[in-house]
This record gives sequence, structure tokens and C-alpha cells, in this order.
Amino acid sequence: MNGLVWFRRDLRVNDHFALSRALQACQRVWCVFVFDTEILDALPSRSDRRVEFIHDALEELQASLGKLSPAGHLIVLKGPSREAIPWLAQQLQCKTVFINRDFEPSAIDRDQEVERSLKFAGIELEQTLDHVIFAPQALRTAAGSGYTVFSPYRNAWLKHLTASHLTPHAVLPFAAALAPWPVELSATPETLGGPWSGPPGLEAIGFEPTNLRALGIQAGEAAAQTLFESFVKRIGDYRRHRDFPAIRGPSYLSVHLRFGTISIRQLVRTALQIQQTDAVASDGATSWLAELIWRDFYVQILANWPHVTQSAFKPDYDRIRFADDEAAEARFFAWTEGRTGYPLVDAAIAQIRHSGWMHNRLRMVTASFLIKDLGLHWNRGERWFADQLLDFDLSANNGGWQWASSSGCDAQPYFRIFNPITQSEKFDPDGRFIRRYLPQLASLPTKALHAPWLASAETLQAAGVKLGVTYPHPIVDHAQARLTTLERYAVVRSRPESE
Repeated sequence: MNGLVWFRRDLRVNDHFALSRALQACQRVWCVFVFDTEILDALPSRSDRRVEFIHDALEELQASLGKLSPAGHLIVLKGPSREAIPWLAQQLQCKTVFINRDFEPSAIDRDQEVERSLKFAGIELEQTLDHVIFAPQALRTAAGSGYTVFSPYRNAWLKHLTASHLTPHAVLPFAAALAPWPVELSATPETLGGPWSGPPGLEAIGFEPTNLRALGIQAGEAAAQTLFESFVKRIGDYRRHRDFPAIRGPSYLSVHLRFGTISIRQLVRTALQIQQTDAVASDGATSWLAELIWRDFYVQILANWPHVTQSAFKPDYDRIRFADDEAAEARFFAWTEGRTGYPLVDAAIAQIRHSGWMHNRLRMVTASFLIKDLGLHWNRGERWFADQLLDFDLSANNGGWQWASSSGCDAQPYFRIFNPITQSEKFDPDGRFIRRYLPQLASLPTKALHAPWLASAETLQAAGVKLGVTYPHPIVDHAQARLTTLERYAVVRSRPESE
């Protein structure tokens, strides 16, 4: 039996569920990746770090398949996956196409259409679970619904977790089933580009290089393992360090989890092992494990309540009227350009624009500022992050923005409004992060760095800072903005006001 493994957000060979299943079930197995033009054509820029990351990961994937077997190759196509996969499966006379499930609404629609086309041709589509530990419908409340609050979900997740959920899916022992390059694929329909053996140059798919390599960001499974090994050595400090953007606290694995260059099962196994065997590092491992569970939680929110991509999880919050006049538009662009006059917010925006990544604490601070200081709808920031983030993941991004707006599940109360000055003083106390991304403020004394407009004229002059020229005045007054937000949220008010 011939089989085809369709790689998507799972760009590795080790502990790859769909690849393992195919190699065990089929006599000959081909592997394919499609640069889907339905996705690529919607991107706002032809210089996109995500596309380059995927391209680089595919180069390693091609090499890894070759190491598994001399016959191992990665077929690469460009075009609509809805057309490419059924066409390729028929060309190779495959009985089954193997995929790891993707729970984003557009991916579900795509996969259902592919499945219908395959079925019409007498080909099966087999889907396996690889991106998360539990499928969105696996854990249910006593009422039979999905979970809307994280803590009960985490408890159920841990209660139902067994060794079988974390068992690696072997690939190497079955690698002899990898089939050689199919010579009959010398030409493709007009709607498809390729086929290529491994990824072609970026220009062949209509993109150009970014600053990804200059940033030192490496794609692929080997780079993911190196990052993970480095993090394991400092995982004991994770809880203490995770909120401070100037400290090497996070794992920095988010983009690798997003594109599947590392297995979530491996990460959970390691976290549990450290939690159970290392008294010193246990606290950090427990905290990090909770973050991995949050990933599953947000995936099940998106899958069970797909309306969240268009509206508030809590329908009452759609009644809030956010600012949408010309002044609001100007504030939005000031926020996207890091010109709000609040250093921590502006430094965070500088970080994401430069690197495609933002520290998690700063994602919360900048989101709260956009929504509750500038009075703008959360979906404007959500869409902008979606264009900027190298590690963009629809479920986590949507969940984070709705959390910040208080419109999501397990949200902060509507009256919890981050103060950008106190957040700055608490989480960047010596100003290292701000000074790195806002060099025009670097000479300010730390006391004045978090709110330059409160500094004396002499202090500003000595540091070479001229408000309104070298650095902007604040575009809003936080205290007044807080009062305005409380008024705006009055339509959903259910508890007394509190800071």
C-alpha cells in the first residue's frame, strides 16, 4: 500500500505521529509539504519571517528524511493545498493520506474539503493527534461541555494524563518504507508550482529574505533541541524570572511549538520528570507545565467556541462601544509605531517590530494599553499581532487578547487595568529592557526612565531627551483613561470598581 504524509505545522521527523503511522501501515511512503497560496497570498508583506522560518525548517526536514533512509525525500509544491494534495495522492496511487490534525477553523474547512476530494478518488484521510496532548473534545465538564475556566481544565488535564499520552511515536525503526523520488512528477498542473525535492529558494515562492538569521533565530528540529536543553538547565528559575523581559527567563520555544519542530510530548515528559525528581527545580517546572497546559486550553476554546475569532467569548462584551473616530485611528498607529510616550509599551512594540517576538508579560501590557488606555477594540491589536508575530498561533493570540479585554474565558475582571508605569517599574526595574529598545532614553536615570514626562527639565536636558522631539509626550493620561474605560465597560459591570 502506498501512503502520503502531508506535513503542515509539524516540521520534524522525531516523535511524529502521522509519519510513524504511515511508515508502519504502508509499504511505500512519500512526504510532502505545500506552500499553500491561499495562506501566502493573504500575507501583508513579501518579506515574512514565518515563511523564511518554514523554508529553513524544511531544508532540515529534507536532510533528516535523507538520514532516515537513502530514499527519503520531501516533495515540495506551491499552490492551493485543496488541489495539490488530492492531485499528488492520485499521481502516487496512494491508498491513504496521513496528517496530524489542525484545529483552526480555516484548517478544518480545508481538511474537510481535501477529505471529500480524496474520498471521491477512493483515498482515505487518516488524522492523528500531534499538536496538543488532548484533543479539544477529550476533556469535558460534568455538564458535558468544554471547559471555560483554566484551573478546572488544568485539574482535569492532569487527572486524565497517562503515560500513553506522552509515549513517543517511533519513526527510525520503520524508515525503510520511505519511497524514492517519484520520477513521474516531472510536471504539475498549471495551478501548482514544483515539484521540488526539498524547498526551493524563497524567490521561487514569491518571498525575500528577512532579518531572521541576523537575529540568530534558527529554524528546525536541531535548533529547537538546543534551545530546550538550554532552558532545562535554568527551568528552576522559570517562575521567578518569567515576567522580567530583560532576563533570560522564558524557554523561547514558542515558534518551535507553533511549527512543530519540537514535540509537545517531549516537553511535557521532561517537565513532569523534573517536577517529580528535582526538588530545587520543581517549582519552575510546575509553572512551565501550566503554560503548556494553557496551549491545550486555548486550542479547545477555539475548537469548541469558534465564534471567538469574530466576536467576544462572552457575548455581553460585544455591547461595549470602543473608540473608532479619527483620533482613535491616530492613537492606533502611534501604538503600532511605538510612539505612545510610555517607554515600556514603546520598547515592547520596538521588540516585536525588530524581531517578530514579544515577551509574554509585555504582550499583556501592550494589549491592556491598546484596549483600556487607548479605548480601541481588542480585535485591532489581535490582527496586528497576527501580522507581526513569528510565533503567531490563532488560538493563543486570540485567547490572550480576549483575556486582556476581559471579554474572554477565565478573564481578568473588567476593572483590572494594567498601569503601564507601575508595570514598568516592577518588571523592568533597572530599565535594561527599555534602554535596549529605546536608546534615545538610555541616558535617563532609572527613576525618570519609566515616566519621562514627570522628570525635571534639567534631568531631561542632561540626558539629551527633548519631549515631543526625541521622544513623544504621552498620548493619553493613564488615570483619565482608566476612568473612561470603567465608564465604557459599564454595560457589563457586575462588581464595584477597584484598581
